[in-house]
Amino acid sequence: MRILQQDHAALDLVGRGGAVLVDRAIQWANVNSGSDHAEGLEATLALLEAEAARLPADVTRVATQGFSTVADDGSLRPQARADALKITARPEAPIQVVLTGHYDTVYPADSAFQTVTPRPDGALNGPGIADMKGGISVMLGALEAFETHPDKDRVGWTVLLSPDEEIGSPASAPLLAELGARGHVGMTYEPALADGTLAGARKGSGNFHLIVTGKAAHAGRAFDEGRNAVAGAAVVAAALHVLNGQRDGVTVNVARISGGGALNVVADNAVVRFNVRVPDQAAADWIKAAINDIAASPPFEGLTLALHGGFTRPPKPMDAAQTALFEAVRQTGALLGQTIAWSPSGGVCEGNNLHAAGLPNIDTLGVRGGLIHSTDEFAWPDSFVERAQLSLLMLCKIASGEIDALALKRLRMEST
Repeated sequence: MRILQQDHAALDLVGRGGAVLVDRAIQWANVNSGSDHAEGLEATLALLEAEAARLPADVTRVATQGFSTVADDGSLRPQARADALKITARPEAPIQVVLTGHYDTVYPADSAFQTVTPRPDGALNGPGIADMKGGISVMLGALEAFETHPDKDRVGWTVLLSPDEEIGSPASAPLLAELGARGHVGMTYEPALADGTLAGARKGSGNFHLIVTGKAAHAGRAFDEGRNAVAGAAVVAAALHVLNGQRDGVTVNVARISGGGALNVVADNAVVRFNVRVPDQAAADWIKAAINDIAASPPFEGLTLALHGGFTRPPKPMDAAQTALFEAVRQTGALLGQTIAWSPSGGVCEGNNLHAAGLPNIDTLGVRGGLIHSTDEFAWPDSFVERAQLSLLMLCKIASGEIDALALKRLRMEST
């Protein structure tokens, strides 16, 4: 591969727009859009919608599906989420690229971490500046420049910006699956590591909620008549924890036990909440069977157990398609003087969902940064142009056929 004259023109366009890439990401990050902050999500969606309107593409809001959450008292509560934003250009083109991102963050509405500020070393510190409002700005910047390229008509593209990635994409999962099934290559804009390293193989992840129901009674007068759900939850939590170390790469994190009430009342309800990570589908099948066995065996007489949740992110191994795509990205980066490396990750993202739907994808094409999900989250300003140019050149090489998107898709389907 080499950089052609028409590629240089588009790359120069990105370079000249670097300040815009950074400034709009800061503007977006200064609007709180925690996953449960409806007003902030709506405000951010409006900003993104206005910016997307600059592209020569169809921009539409897409409703996401409802789902239920388990409350601390064990009741099921229906939830609704904000719309996703879908941006589409040339859906009839022979090659289809799917680009995804999320506009929710992990920071709640009342978080003290609300605005972006520069650090003394030049990095930007702010909520979502790396994860992933900076990534969305990079994505849109690459697409804007690609639309000036003479080969653009060979490639159609669809962007999906979702409101719920940080909670496992329960509302947007069907949209991701649909796009993954019909696309040829995926590009997702989670942040890269601070040195530009990309995530390679990713574990799968599941979130589970085990409701324990007992019987209330006076703790003094009628203790024996009660059935203590909190005590039962503790036994269940210990049984779940013991699963750690029994199979390579499988972890079970008991994150929270809720329930109970006054100290003189035998608790009649509790909820055990836990996360599971697995390296492959065989491990997922094993841990699901182990969890089901625990959920089928109440620790005390008179208790009942009800399991909710499941795997929201399937494993994403480095199969033949992923390996070939990473090599293409490495070569593309080398043309720009960028050294592209990758390493396995226990983290998960929309790339897991896209891969499960049959789409080979790179899912850390966002800005270089780090310390995400903390008040120290940061992004390097000079990485905005750098990463936008990498995405742009990938699109150019997909259009030219030097990155063979159709062959990558065939490789992915052969491994299913």
